[in-house]
Amino acid sequence: MRILAASVVLALAALTGCHSGSKAGQQASANSQFKIYKLRGKVISTNPATGEVTMSNEAIPGFMEAMIMPYKLKDPSIIGDLHPGDVLTADLFVSQNGDAGDYIDHIVVIAQGKPDYRPTVVYHVPEPGDAVPDFKLRNQDGRAIHLDQFRGKTLLLTFIYTRCPLPSFCPLITHNFAVINSQLAADPALYARTHLLCVSFDPVHDTPARLRAYGAQYMGSDARSAFAHWDFAVPTKPELEEMAKYFDVGFSPGPNDTITHTLSTTLIGPRGKVAQYYPGNDWTPQQVLADVKHVAASAG
Repeated sequence: MRILAASVVLALAALTGCHSGSKAGQQASANSQFKIYKLRGKVISTNPATGEVTMSNEAIPGFMEAMIMPYKLKDPSIIGDLHPGDVLTADLFVSQNGDAGDYIDHIVVIAQGKPDYRPTVVYHVPEPGDAVPDFKLRNQDGRAIHLDQFRGKTLLLTFIYTRCPLPSFCPLITHNFAVINSQLAADPALYARTHLLCVSFDPVHDTPARLRAYGAQYMGSDARSAFAHWDFAVPTKPELEEMAKYFDVGFSPGPNDTITHTLSTTLIGPRGKVAQYYPGNDWTPQQVLADVKHVAASAG
C-alpha cells in the first residue's frame, strides 16, 4: 500500500494504501536538506528502468512554470501503480545543497487514466540492439549529414538546445561531452573510431551559425577543424518529430520563448545499433567513456 488514490465522484477513497517514505521525507525536511513543493500534473509515461515518471505538471508559483519533465520516485517500486493519463499530486523534494538528488514522494492519484487511454505520440525507449534509423540533419557548417555516415564508428548522440537556461540540463550535458571529447583525443586510435553529435530540438533558433558559436564555447575554438570529431546539428521539424519519438525525447514550448524538455543520450555502435541508453543527467563522463571504449573495442 504505497499510493493514495482519490475518486473524483465519490470523495477521497484510498485505493492502494498509505504514503511512501513519509519518515524519510520528514527527516529530510527537518534537516533543511530539501525544500518541498506541492506538485500536480498528469502522467505522460513511466520508466521502470530508471524509476522515473514523466509528467505534464502545473506551474508551481515562485519555483517553475508548467512543463513536461521526468521526476525520480522516492520509492521506485511503486512505478507499476502509475499509468499514462493518471492525474496525481505529490511532494517534490528539491535538494538545497546539490548533494542529494531531487525526487517526488507522498503521491496521491486523484484521477485515473481511462482504461482505453492511448497517448497521441508513442515514444520508443532505445534498447541495446535496436537499429537506429538514418536520420538526416544539418550541422554547424550548414552541411547536410545523416547518421549512417558514421557507420564504422562509435557514435555518442545527445539532444540540447543552445538557449537552454537550466545549468543541470543542456549546459551540463554539453560540458560532459566536452570532457569525453577531450579524453578521447588523448588516444588517437580511439579518437579516430569515435564521433560525438549534439542534436538541437530548436530548429527555429538554432541556425548553423548559432550551433557553431555554441559548440565553440565548449571546445575553445570555432575553427572548422575543431568540429571534425564533434558535430552540432539540427533536423527539420518533421525529421525532429521522428527523432524525438525514437530517442524518447519529450519537449514542448515553454514560457518566455523557452523549451521544456527531457534529456536523452544514446551510444550507438559501429553497426548502427543502440549500445547503451542514458536517460536524464545522472550519468558521468567517466561512466560513458568506459562504455565508449568497450563498444569501440568490440566493434558493437
